[in-house]
Amino acid sequence: MLCEKLKGEPFYTDEQLAKFFNVSIQTIRLDRMRNGIPELRERTKAMAQRAQNKLKAISNEDIVGELVDLVLGESAISTMEITPEMVLEKTGIARGHFMFAQANTLALALIDAPSALTGVGNVKYKVPVKAGAKLVAKAEVRKKRKNKFFIWVKIKHNDLEVFRAKFIVVSFEANDE
Repeated sequence: MLCEKLKGEPFYTDEQLAKFFNVSIQTIRLDRMRNGIPELRERTKAMAQRAQNKLKAISNEDIVGELVDLVLGESAISTMEITPEMVLEKTGIARGHFMFAQANTLALALIDAPSALTGVGNVKYKVPVKAGAKLVAKAEVRKKRKNKFFIWVKIKHNDLEVFRAKFIVVSFEANDE
């Protein structure tokens, strides 16, 4: 059960898993160790290293947040923590362009071509986010038509969707440029 839960959502903390399974945190840790499942930090680090090696249309330095999973042409996941520098001084709410940038660069990371460009973006900010929020963005290619990718990105904080976007990303082959 624990392996299946983490396969579907690898970013659960031991505390979240203990609550879900209605057991102690120590029980979760023992079960993880018994099954050879590393702690969250190590799982995230290993996923990030594998994902970064697959990038084509964008470099790792251009990703906003931390890329932790990537299946070119299919799906990708990134994480980002909202820092005090990312929020509006008066309200303490995160500046929207950070979430947009996380979603947009994640969409570009999905493209299996030497270069890509966002042609259209339709975004919706659903819930205000404050400093300290740990965001998980998941991108998925919903449709592909020739060199156009229709990509949906959802960003969540503690399982609550805070942002979503639909992008049309156009890929360019080396001879198209």
